[in-house]
Order: sequence, then C-alpha cells, then structure tokens
Amino acid sequence: MRRVATSPREGWPAKVEEAGFPLHTPGGRTYWDESAFYELSAADATELEQATGELHARCLDAVEHVIHRGLYERLGVPAFAVPLVERSWSALAGAGDPSIYGRMDLAYDGSGPPKLLEYNADTPTALLEAAVVQWRWREEVAPDADQLNSIHERLVAGWKDLKPFLPPPLHVASLDVPEDVLTASYLQDTAAQAGLETRWLAIGDLGYRAADRAFVDLQDRRVSSIFKLYPWEWMFRESFGEHLPAAVTTWVEPPWKVLLSCKGILPILWELFPDHPNLLPAYDAPGRLESWAKKPRYGREGANVTLVEAGRTVAEGADAGYGAEGFVYQALAPARPFDGRWPVVGSWVVQGEAAGIGIRESDGRITDDASRFVPHLLR
Repeated sequence: MRRVATSPREGWPAKVEEAGFPLHTPGGRTYWDESAFYELSAADATELEQATGELHARCLDAVEHVIHRGLYERLGVPAFAVPLVERSWSALAGAGDPSIYGRMDLAYDGSGPPKLLEYNADTPTALLEAAVVQWRWREEVAPDADQLNSIHERLVAGWKDLKPFLPPPLHVASLDVPEDVLTASYLQDTAAQAGLETRWLAIGDLGYRAADRAFVDLQDRRVSSIFKLYPWEWMFRESFGEHLPAAVTTWVEPPWKVLLSCKGILPILWELFPDHPNLLPAYDAPGRLESWAKKPRYGREGANVTLVEAGRTVAEGADAGYGAEGFVYQALAPARPFDGRWPVVGSWVVQGEAAGIGIRESDGRITDDASRFVPHLLR
C-alpha cells in the first residue's frame, strides 16, 4: 500500500457532480481529493476482504453474546427497547431481521493485519463516493487498473434479496442534512434499481397511530417497511420511542444493529476474542493500557475522542457533546502516516460480505468531519 501524488482531472468538480456528488468542497473545504490516490496490491485487497469477513462474523458472535447474557446496560440500550432488539435478532429463523449494509473503519498501512477501529453498523455515510464517484474516477484516469469496489452491484443485488421481507412500499427517511439526504437517496436509487417500490419520507414526518400500532407518514399512510438513516439510540429517545417495540414495522437497518454501532461493543469483542489479530485491546477503563484512544460509546466524526500516548494527550477531537453514555478505551492502532497524512480504510459490508473500500485521510490522527476522501487503485 502506498500513496501516490497525481494531478486532478481537468474540470473535476463538474465530473464529480455528474456522478451525483455535489458535496466535493463543502464550505470551500476540500472533501473529495483526487490530488493523490492510494495504490493497493492484490495481497492488500485479499487481506482487507478476509479481515472484514472475519470481523463481521465475530461481531455477530458478540451480538449473540450480548443478547444471551443481557448486557444491554453496557451498550446503553434502554430497558423498554430490549424486546425490540431481541425480537429483531431472533427473526428469520435466527438470522436476524434483514440488514443491507455497514462500514468497518480499519487501521491499515499494508505492513500488518487490519485493525478494527469501530463498526459503523447502523447509519454509515461516505457511501456514494465509495461506490460510484471513485469508480468513475478510475474509469477515466486508470481504465486498465482495478479497484476494490463492487459496492453498487452488491447493494442492488442485496435489495433484491431483501425484497420478500419488506412490505411495499419501502419508505426511505433521513434528516434534512445534505450528507444524510445524499446517502439515503443513493440507497433509495439502488433499491429502485432492484425493483422495489420506494417512497421518500423526512424522518421528522414519521408519526405513530396507536389504534393499530402503526407508524404513518403525513398522509396517514401506514409505514410497513422503512430504511432510516437515523441512529437507533436517537430513535429510542424520541417521543414515539416507547411505541417502537409494539409497532408492526420492518426496519432497515434492524434494531439489533444498535448493539454493533455502540463502541461499547469493542471491549466485549476483546473479552470474547483476546489477542485476535484484527482487534485492538479495548476496555471500559484505561487501567490496562499505556496508550489509548478514549471514545464516547455513541459519537460521530471523531468528536469527543482523545488520544493519549504514554500518559500524554497527543490529539483531541472537537467537542460535540458526546459522552453522556460513557466512554471506552481502545489501544492506539499501530498505523503510520503517508506523506504526513493519516488514512483510515472504510471497508463496506453488504449483506454480511465484504464489498469494497473507501479511504479517508486526515492531517492529524483523528478522522473527523474535515477528513478528505481519497480514491484508490488496485494493481
């Protein structure tokens, strides 16, 4: 794995927008960055795919362990939501309610096994740029090269597999935030390509009709199945949260995903699989570590993360108020910078299988909302 400086395509903003991605320079800040790319070998690709598949399997083991032992308090799941999570997991003959996607953030530099930083299993973004925009870039700048990227095709195939379990129409909902709308709209498009009838719904327009235990839209139409780009821990805090266990609704991502999207799963994974080559030591307190990343159990974009090396704070994320549910402490990953930039590999999981990667890089050691998306090639 190496980082290669290159010249951006002439007129690249228009080309990226043609690919459906207008958020390339939000507020004048570079997000889509094609002044460089990461080059991976076939061995790198194999290692990343195998690690992703292995980690996903171990994460499912951890979900089973949490449910069997009733460890919900460690993950901040309120008592009223436990029946919903357990019913969601036990559906479909034990396979769990249907899931379409997730993204594992991995520390990887090609010199050692990929290490799991966290699993964005519920509401991951940076999807369109990974699935489509970097593929279009590859087609133009390096048509003879390959890319670790079958995300789009697997999403369409995945929705086809899920279609029998999703009563039509499939509602698609998100907050009115550009990145969320873009991601949810792209997923709606892939579902439509798979032959599903879809309907857009702003998450704030979701209502509840107690008479028949149904969630409804603004026209009082039943919402029988819904993809929502809105975290489960936020859903539980909504005024309708207490009605979630009783509602006759199929949710994508399913409620059991809340157990994996909470970083409290990291210490549980380490307890179950100590010394696993793709895991970093993680605990509920820092006492056993010399250097660590302090992470809020529920948090986003590196906010409220603190990195401590040999007792000295070396980096701190922005304060976005995360941390009310507590923190976990994870050993610092043995990664290195490339040309002064710190990459994190986002490895996409579609229906439980590795589907491709996207790479974001930062000037510092914490990946945050200022981190850039940099394409990659496979040679």
